[in-house]
Amino acid sequence: VQLQAFGGGLVQTGGSLRLSCAVERTFRADAMSWFRQAPGKERKFVAGIMWSGGDSTVYAESVKGRFAVSKDNAENTVYLQMNNLKPEDTAVYYCAARTNWRLVRFAAGYDSWGRGTQVTVSS
Repeated sequence: VQLQAFGGGLVQTGGSLRLSCAVERTFRADAMSWFRQAPGKERKFVAGIMWSGGDSTVYAESVKGRFAVSKDNAENTVYLQMNNLKPEDTAVYYCAARTNWRLVRFAAGYDSWGRGTQVTVSS
């Protein structure tokens, strides 16, 4: 499955960015998620949304109330709206797809990963 993330960039603390991830139209998955990886650190779950069978969402505690994940099934696109950005949000952000919604928070088992997009938040 081909995934492509867009929308990263440089923003000041308190600013906003919107990431998008386009997927192939023949794509099948239970969950679409965003992960991020800061230099020298492991890849971490950020947010996930049920791709088929509902609209449930889950978030990492560190982004709750600031980030919002959404989708457009007709356009085969998932979004991550990031508000009130902080320097600690600086990372490469990846979109990913998997089956089994119950395991959405776990990086292991994701079938497809998109090329990351850099988000840098200056203080």
